Amino acid sequence: MIDLRSDTVTRPTLGMLEYMMEAEVGDDVFAEDPTTNQFEEKIAEMFGMEAGLFVPSGTMGNQLCLQVLTNPGDEIIIDHLGHIFNYETGAAAHLSSVQLWPLIGNRGKLDTGMIEGALRPNNDWDPKSRVVAIENTTNKGGGACYTKKELLAIRQVADKHGLAVHLDGARIWNAMAASGIESEFFGTVADTLLVCFSKSLGAPVGSMILASRENIQKARRVRKMWGGGMRQTGLLTAAAEYAVRYHQDYLQNDHDHARRFAKAVSDMPEFDIDLSEVETNIVLFTVKKGSVETFLNHLSRHSVGMTQFGENTVRAVFHFQISMDEINFVLEIMRNY
Repeated sequence: MIDLRSDTVTRPTLGMLEYMMEAEVGDDVFAEDPTTNQFEEKIAEMFGMEAGLFVPSGTMGNQLCLQVLTNPGDEIIIDHLGHIFNYETGAAAHLSSVQLWPLIGNRGKLDTGMIEGALRPNNDWDPKSRVVAIENTTNKGGGACYTKKELLAIRQVADKHGLAVHLDGARIWNAMAASGIESEFFGTVADTLLVCFSKSLGAPVGSMILASRENIQKARRVRKMWGGGMRQTGLLTAAAEYAVRYHQDYLQNDHDHARRFAKAVSDMPEFDIDLSEVETNIVLFTVKKGSVETFLNHLSRHSVGMTQFGENTVRAVFHFQISMDEINFVLEIMRNY
């Protein structure tokens, strides 16, 4: 199958599997896994943060960050396309007793005017505006990236109003490849940061949250409470370390593939696409002929996978295990739709 449903569908490479098997491991619940401990320190330093905590999933990571930044009854300002709002099963309300205020931004991105317009007055009957949650790159926004200027402006507004900033960087690696922003910059604009290794980079499992030592210690206890305490995690963090070390160089190629694919789709009358919105490895396009379901069934009959991303919208996500020959095959199938 040529699987463009997500960049989470990659399989470990032989080199990654060998690297995993050579990892020195211990019990991470006792904080005794040397591979994990070293990797957490490495990623924290990379992003200019004090400490890191390896977690099984991006959803758990995001929710741990919200947990340590909020109190019950607080409110989180977020774009209505945000992953935390759309794809985390209402967890913020259930786990942290907070509510989300989704704003309609630009391709999943917030700006300072919107944030300031959403701030609550300091009344007993109002929720407390506590956190601005942003996503970089944006998933439902089609892989859009924040600029340095935009992120600095959000940080300044947050400081002005006593807000914390959480950055959902599930695809932060794509954002860095596309924007050229250095990793340590993100530690200057975010109080908590999530990075994912099973998206973009091709590790089989795992994400990491980055924050102050105090907040990571709080998150570590809550991770255990939520069932996220793991034992010989070095097998997983070795895979993630391998991905960080060897797979970042593939990201620009993924972006190039996405643009080439998008350009070819733009020439097909059956579809509609805005080429200016193809920034990273995610491509969104509209089906004009028939229904999305009919189109996806057409692809499936030829062992090609994409996902529905709206009433008439399809998402294709590119990763390092998709070749240009496979993309050309997909394009031919689409031309025959």
